[in-house]
Formats: sequence, C-alpha cells, structure tokens
Amino acid sequence: MEMDTTDLITRARTGDHNAFRDLVQGHSHELQVHCYRILGSLQDAEDALQETLVSAWRNLGEFSQRSSLRTWLYKIATNRCLDMLRADSRRPRIAPPLPEAPLPEPTGAGDPAWLEPYPDVLVDHFVDQRPGPEARYETTEAISLAFITALQMLSPRQRAALVLRDVLGYHAVEVAQMLDATQESVQSALKRARATVDKHLADSSSSGSRRPARQPDIAAEHRLVARLTDALERADLDALIELLVTDVRLSMPPVMLEYRGIEAAQHVFAAVIFRPGLTYRVVPTRANGQPAFGLYQAHPHASVYRAYSLLVITAAGDHITAITCFNTDVMSRFGLPRALPETD
Repeated sequence: MEMDTTDLITRARTGDHNAFRDLVQGHSHELQVHCYRILGSLQDAEDALQETLVSAWRNLGEFSQRSSLRTWLYKIATNRCLDMLRADSRRPRIAPPLPEAPLPEPTGAGDPAWLEPYPDVLVDHFVDQRPGPEARYETTEAISLAFITALQMLSPRQRAALVLRDVLGYHAVEVAQMLDATQESVQSALKRARATVDKHLADSSSSGSRRPARQPDIAAEHRLVARLTDALERADLDALIELLVTDVRLSMPPVMLEYRGIEAAQHVFAAVIFRPGLTYRVVPTRANGQPAFGLYQAHPHASVYRAYSLLVITAAGDHITAITCFNTDVMSRFGLPRALPETD
C-alpha cells in the first residue's frame, strides 16, 4: 500500500490527474464529514472539500511525506474550513417568513441559521479510519445533530481542535502542528470547548446525560417511527403529543427560535401543522444517525402532496426528546421528491 501511494504521488506530481484521483478518492468522503462537523452545513462542507482537493493538487509538490497523506489532507481541509468561518461569507442567510398563525413566545434562541442535516445514506458505509486512542466520541455520536449543533457554539479554533483531538483522536502535538499553533494553546482551546459541548449535550438530553446514546434501541425506534407516521397522517395532535417527553425541544433552522415543553409544542403544532383541512403524507428517512421524515402537505387544488418540511427526530426509547424542522431546500439531498402523487 505504501509503495502504491508513493507511486501515485510521483505520478500525480508530474500532472497525472488519474493518479491524483486514485490517491485521494479513499479520503474524500471522510474529509467531507470532517468539514460538515466544523461547518454544520452540507452545502458548505461540499464547497470546502472541493477547495481542499484543488489545494492538495496544486501543492502536492510541497508534501514532504513526513506525515501520512491522510493527515496532510486533514490539515488542508481543517484550515480551509477555518478560512471559511473567518470570512463569514455564508452569513446571514435569508430566513423564510414565520408562519402566519399565532405562535407561543419562544423560550430561547434556536439552532444556527446555517445548520443543515446530513443524510445517513452518505455515512452508511463510512467509518472514521482508526481514530486514535484519545478520541472521546464514536462516529455515530459525533455525527448526531445535537453534537453538530454544540460544535457551532464554539469559536472556529476550538471547533477544529475538538474535532481533530476528540473525534479523530490525533495527539495534541499533531493538532498543534495542523493548526500552526502551540500545544499549550490547543490544550486551552480544548478545555473550553469540552466544557461548552458537554453542557449543551446535557441540556439537550431529557435525562441530563452528558452524552447521546451510543447504541439506540432499534425496536423502540421502529415503533416510534410507525406511531409518529400514523399521528401525522391522521392529523392526530393528541397522539403526537403522547410521544413527546415533558421538556421536548422544537427548533426550525434557519428561523432561530426554540420552543421547550409539551405545552409550547402543542401550541406550535396546532398553529402550524394541524390546522383544520390540512392533510399530510410522510416518507421516513434518516439524518445524522437519527430518524427523519419528509413531510408532504396535500395541495388544495391538485391531486398531489407538496414537500412541506424535513423533520429530524431525537429519540430516547419510545419517546421524542427533540424535533428539528428544516425547510424543503434540504429534501433533495435525501432523494425526496418535490411532490408525491395522491393515493387512494
């Protein structure tokens, strides 16, 4: 393998595009996931990946092979993400108007406007390549929506340090080299980052646990998906409310509002989803290792159901602890159509 890599590097340095493609294709997917963790947006992660590969192609002659090719690519990708965050060119994004129905007073600020879900189909066959022994998070929990949201609360440098160290398991000295920083500054950034992430994960969990469940109850999840699908398609608000924990959290990026508790949830769903005369169809999918649903609303003047929202569910056993509602812009990423035909 090392000989193959050396040969590919030699050929790529002479301008062989096919050799470069073969050299990096085994790393491209994990690099995109890495960029998504730091940026919180699949669209931005795709852009960062492309810029990473362009930079790697242009600068391959500078790769001294003192580190592995993978580590070199991660350094480029990380710093490209940091450049994007510093440029701040993606913010603010224009948020859609709020529903015209009366809503309860929000209980707090919601998720970042740029937050996007990550389709499970892109991670089904992906496993981080042998994270180091000091990694604190497994791949499944490090892709969860709660974890990605927590990362967005950190400064860019803290975000990068925590992902490189606690998700990928690089040693502190390696992280310092990749960030062109001192080891002391990396350790300081990690200390602050861990405190913030642990607090957010605890606040996001109805049980107060610092960590999301690593091994979800698959049978309970299947039951929950079936019951939620049934409640939505029958427009049964009471049945939906029965599925929620007492301090359930609702958010709807890019609208930066948060609602906490069953009473607030009931008011929001009654005002927005379960209005008289509205009917829905549901298409189950998965995002960020969690159940998700494409929600389609019946068109009043045509025999179709139009895409309405993508709901990502955080579950604890048979109950829902959080629902994140995304607009229809993200649905094509999940292979979900703009409309469904009316069925008998």
